[in-house]
Amino acid sequence: MNSTTSKVRTAEIVREYGPFDGAAKIHGVTHDGELVWAATGARLIGIDPASGKQARTLELAADAGTAFDGKHLYQIAEQRIDKIDPASGKVLKTIPAPGHGADSGLAWAEGSLWVGQYRDRKIHQIDPETGTVIRSIESNRFVTGVTWVDGELWHATWEGEQSDIRHIDPNTGEVLERLEMPQGVFVSGLESDGAGLFYAGGGGSGKVRAVRRPQGERP
Repeated sequence: MNSTTSKVRTAEIVREYGPFDGAAKIHGVTHDGELVWAATGARLIGIDPASGKQARTLELAADAGTAFDGKHLYQIAEQRIDKIDPASGKVLKTIPAPGHGADSGLAWAEGSLWVGQYRDRKIHQIDPETGTVIRSIESNRFVTGVTWVDGELWHATWEGEQSDIRHIDPNTGEVLERLEMPQGVFVSGLESDGAGLFYAGGGGSGKVRAVRRPQGERP
């Protein structure tokens, strides 16, 4: 995998949310079309992106990545992935997580779940019914959040004292573009709003940040 020819720019942070009461860390992040959901360890919180206020709370284990398939939330908890009814917070189904507790980001696309494997520097496409790994994509950095938008696969990295958000070729893993986060700003979870923003979990800052997604011509 070759990242030397990728386009690089500084990430444009357009808004910060939080920190929120009782949420010392942000892990996974997803967006259901209305609320931004953030995994905070012992609960999932739903944030109104217009007001910045916490609108919902689901009391359930939320250790890492979070995803939304248009109807259900999916949440990594220890060595499993829970399928959740967002209205009630009830866990409807559980499948094994491919990293057996070493999983990071989570996304839904093309009828599959996509799971980041942090220290293994991989993204796995898995069957949402069984947890079976369909294929794996290699990265050259520790993988945190994962998201798909407009047919593009993006993932966040956090290694050492540096984070970025990168657009990669889903077939080869080649890095096509990188958005470098400012010094000291790290990305845990990642999700697109389906339009012009990424929502990036801020790890130990307890914040969620809205980052502008590049549009149109690449520099």
